[in-house]
Amino acid sequence: MRAPKQILQTPTSSPSADLAYQKAILRSVSRTFALTIPLLPANIEKVVGNTYLLCRIVDTIEDAADLSAQTKQLLSGLFLDAVLEKAPVETFVRPCLDALKNYNNPDELDLIANTPTVLRILHTCSSNDQEAVSRCVSIMSEGMSFFHGKQNQSGLQDLPEFEQYCYVVAGVVGELLTTIFGNHSPAFKKQMLGHEDLAIAFGQALQMTNILKDSPEDKARGVSWKPVNVSQSELFKIANQKLQDSLKYILLIPKQEQGMRRFCFLAFGLAVLTLSKISNCNEFANKDEVKLSRNTVMSFYGFTKWAVKSNILMKTFFYFSSRSLVK
Repeated sequence: MRAPKQILQTPTSSPSADLAYQKAILRSVSRTFALTIPLLPANIEKVVGNTYLLCRIVDTIEDAADLSAQTKQLLSGLFLDAVLEKAPVETFVRPCLDALKNYNNPDELDLIANTPTVLRILHTCSSNDQEAVSRCVSIMSEGMSFFHGKQNQSGLQDLPEFEQYCYVVAGVVGELLTTIFGNHSPAFKKQMLGHEDLAIAFGQALQMTNILKDSPEDKARGVSWKPVNVSQSELFKIANQKLQDSLKYILLIPKQEQGMRRFCFLAFGLAVLTLSKISNCNEFANKDEVKLSRNTVMSFYGFTKWAVKSNILMKTFFYFSSRSLVK
């Protein structure tokens, strides 16, 4: 295993060097969000990119197959204390790297080693944005810590528990985005009044896509995040409803906010295309079998530039791309 690179983590690190690290590591840990986040206005891009990295740290702890539920809960607590400034960040970084000594993703280990850098960036954001990020990370960290103890091969006990899991992992991110977008766009904030549930559905739809896509790998490590006694076709119907609500959410974003619209529509559209590909596979043994090709991703990326200018065009895309989800 390669040691973490600890890029730019020095006592003399400057704000510009910190931001350079954030952009570089984002490209390393997420192909999708490295495409979507730079579409946002610069002041929103910084805080959304920062939040994604904080959430990725929480996800890394969850993904560590050889850690016990108790160790994951301990590390999640240490991380949350660092984010909320209840304890020095070093009290999280070293124990986490020690616990993950057998973890085989060097980029995610590098991110954990550079948690101080990520938190320095967070503390340059507005107080309103920092408050929203702290709320999101708190709910996600505490929620995932709760679900660490529920990991098993049979799955979650029922649909309500499945919905709750999708909320603490991603629905809360939809709420965060809505708060941050509203902090920077009065027009967006006005449009979203009374439609907060759509923000949750937006995040949950993306998470359901990940659960279905990652199910072979999860099964191999003895975990399932699907609800027991719920068929695959029923899950597709639920995901399709969440996607319908997600589109309603995107359509409420004012047209002058092209960056916000494109950010959301790109993530939404890639989820639709991925779910459609999964639904057309009877079985798949590895998520790479249903992974979208780079050509598909870049073609859709180009399409979004024009689609977000037209509500009809976005609706038409969803109509034709989601038909396989409701067989």
